[in-house]
Amino acid sequence: MIVVTTTQSLTLELALTVNHPAGAALAAADWQNWFSTWATHMGVDGSPMGAYELSLRLTDDEEIQDLNRVYRHRDQPTDVLSFAALETDSALPPQLLAVEPLYLGDIVISLDTAARQATERNHSLLQETTWLAVHGFLHLLGWDHPDDNSLAAMLAKQSELLSLIAEN
Repeated sequence: MIVVTTTQSLTLELALTVNHPAGAALAAADWQNWFSTWATHMGVDGSPMGAYELSLRLTDDEEIQDLNRVYRHRDQPTDVLSFAALETDSALPPQLLAVEPLYLGDIVISLDTAARQATERNHSLLQETTWLAVHGFLHLLGWDHPDDNSLAAMLAKQSELLSLIAEN
């Protein structure tokens, strides 16, 4: 667990797990700040106390392939998987939400795949991984891209969120 960042009305706690040698080069404090910035900009709500949690796991192709096979029935590595905690129909008891952060879900990124994509696209591993993280974050918030129009909207929102941290 890393430092909790508090903004005016939102607290976001990020659990970062690194299961890849390249992950050590990506600063935990940066991830914390970026997700907090994105959550604030998106106006994340649902927690009466304004407290949220999510996890980010930076891993390798082998682990993400296992997850992809189990949860998406695709026996191949992928770049990012998101497991939204808010996709269920069962609401959390108000008593619990009054004292515990609202868990948004899990984002898993393969740094092996991200490194290949970064090379193909002529940019850094950090840039690719950040792109994948914000994509996964939007999925946690309910965004999806089943068609060209929704994909274009999601990509535009990703660019908007990335521009917020490029200025920092």
